[in-house]
Amino acid sequence: MSTITPHYRSVQQLLQSQSFAIDEYQREYKWEKENIDELLTDLRDKFLNCYQSGDGTQKVSTYEDYFLGSIIISKRNGKNYLVDGQQRVTSLTLLLIYLYNAAKKQDLAVVGRLEPLIFSDDYGEPSFNLDIQERLPVIEALFYGKDFNPEGKDESIQTMYARYDDIESKDLVGELGDALPHFIYWLMTKVGLIEIATDNDNYAYAIFETMNDRGKPLSPVDMLKAYLLAPIGDADQRHNANQIWKKQVLDLISSGGNHEPERDATCIKAWFRAQYADTIRDRKAGAADKDWELIGSAFHRWVRDNRGRLNLGTQVENLELISTHFTFFAKTYQLILEASRTYTKGLESVYYNAHNEFTWQNTVLLAPLCVTDDSDTVRRKIAATATYLDIWLMRRTVNYIRVGYSSTAYAMFILCRDIRGKSLSDLVTILNQKLAGDDITLDGSPSRGRTGIKGLGLNQFSRRYVYHLLARLTAYTEVNAGKPDLFDKYVDRSCPNPCDIEHIWSNDYSQYKDQFQSEQEFQDWRNGIAGLLLLPADVNRSYQDKPFAKKAPCYAQQNLYAASLTASAYQHQPQFTSFLKQQELPFKPYDQFGKTEQLERRQLVEALANCVWSPDRLQEVLS
Repeated sequence: MSTITPHYRSVQQLLQSQSFAIDEYQREYKWEKENIDELLTDLRDKFLNCYQSGDGTQKVSTYEDYFLGSIIISKRNGKNYLVDGQQRVTSLTLLLIYLYNAAKKQDLAVVGRLEPLIFSDDYGEPSFNLDIQERLPVIEALFYGKDFNPEGKDESIQTMYARYDDIESKDLVGELGDALPHFIYWLMTKVGLIEIATDNDNYAYAIFETMNDRGKPLSPVDMLKAYLLAPIGDADQRHNANQIWKKQVLDLISSGGNHEPERDATCIKAWFRAQYADTIRDRKAGAADKDWELIGSAFHRWVRDNRGRLNLGTQVENLELISTHFTFFAKTYQLILEASRTYTKGLESVYYNAHNEFTWQNTVLLAPLCVTDDSDTVRRKIAATATYLDIWLMRRTVNYIRVGYSSTAYAMFILCRDIRGKSLSDLVTILNQKLAGDDITLDGSPSRGRTGIKGLGLNQFSRRYVYHLLARLTAYTEVNAGKPDLFDKYVDRSCPNPCDIEHIWSNDYSQYKDQFQSEQEFQDWRNGIAGLLLLPADVNRSYQDKPFAKKAPCYAQQNLYAASLTASAYQHQPQFTSFLKQQELPFKPYDQFGKTEQLERRQLVEALANCVWSPDRLQEVLS
């Protein structure tokens, strides 16, 4: 007789030495960056609410539990077939691989506890617990740190690879610091799911359909709408308000032709945080959530609890919020999304910050807006605020200062509070003052012992930002030489022949050993920002091992920033040479490119960067 057995399992109990598979008709792995970000943020915040500096790892046993929902499995042929829960189990596996690699690098004792959650020993051969045959190559590559190219692979493989990159970019390990082993133990033992198991496929799918098709719980957006419509007694006005709400929600979730069912909630969180959040949780363990966090976790309840502050409760007030405020901020949010996707004149900084994957941008850009602003004022306020964020971000990334979601949450709360509802002129004044008083600049941060552009080089942390910086320097140089602005083309990784970072020096220490005391010193210099360019991938691959003298003729045919290393760039280019003189930029060609030449080129990079990220750009939105 078939049985249905529910059990609560910790992550360790669920995954340890167990094998999970899926049937062929199951959907692909579909999680998007937002899903991974939300999972990591929730886990991190729950953990940090319990952890206190100085805790021993045994203290983790007293921390609060975290519930990840339920999964449904059908047991047959010695395997657990995931009927419901594939997305979470796959995402958990990616997170565990990331934590395993970090723990192994730090030689933490917890590595031995992590291993059985990822793979089992099958007569001396590792057998990955997520046993989905076509996905094993990417799991193996991520686990062993091998090179892997997902291009041309199936959807799930590409998505898994992209989500692992998102996990790495979130830099959870860096944020946790000394608390990393505590977090790993907590994740294994205090985070859990309900496992509903049966040995009958028909039972498994009946349970799945019942849980997903009947009595589906209302979303926070639905509950907020119900709360706002309740006091509207007039049937026609309630109907009209409902239609307005439904149209804005539909426009949001289908924005850009890409259906995203959570985008309406994301927009509302951004709107309420930007316009209304007055408090944020104290930065200490055990502190209570306040406006900023409560809006993020349950905005529908926060609105109900703060109806007085929001001037809600009557028919007139609630109609105003729906018909005027929600409409205004939903449409503006879509404008920001479109400028994040498409390189838009006047809103270029929105695109820059989106390329740098700065999560808080969409929230902060709504802060200075007023529902009475006309469309021109809206665009100018967005442009000014995005320009500030662009400068603020790059000042930090060139100094190796973290700009992840949690690292910048407090700063973004303060920024939203300080610029909320300001006029355009007041907004620009405040943003200028903030930049002028910033201890962190492109030249460094004395209080943190950072050296800015001078110390910037290519590594795992900086690769994304170095790529962005090179694209900006290249586009800026070409635009001021009278050429088209191709920034969006330079950063487009989906085109057939995307740009790659090119090392001017080949990876051959023997060519340069007379200038350096060690190969490590050579590598540090070779990866320095002044020794890097952007070139099309096929060109980069063809020339990467050649010395500078043989590369130079190729550089002369590429973008102007690369070509500026050669004499041909200065011939018959009157607008380019005029630009150099006007800005007093130390461009010059080279016959050879050694240590001395790289030092000279670094001065050019510093000068160009200070032009590209000049605070003077803020004044341009006023003209």
